[in-house]
Amino acid sequence: MSTLGRAELEALIEEAMVDAYGEYEQRTGLFTMLEEHLDVPFTTALLGVEVTVRGVDLTPDGGIVALC
Repeated sequence: MSTLGRAELEALIEEAMVDAYGEYEQRTGLFTMLEEHLDVPFTTALLGVEVTVRGVDLTPDGGIVALC
């Protein structure tokens, strides 16, 4: 598993937002970047419970969620 530094994360976020106009396009750009670069599956803790994140998705109202 690789870990990105703060500068690398900020560069990815900037790339995701470069042509985005408005909150919806920004969120979609961030989601696309996560979907392309997130190394899944991985395990993490959520509210003290170990979970396996298998991917990300967009909710009907435009939220980004982890699929565990």
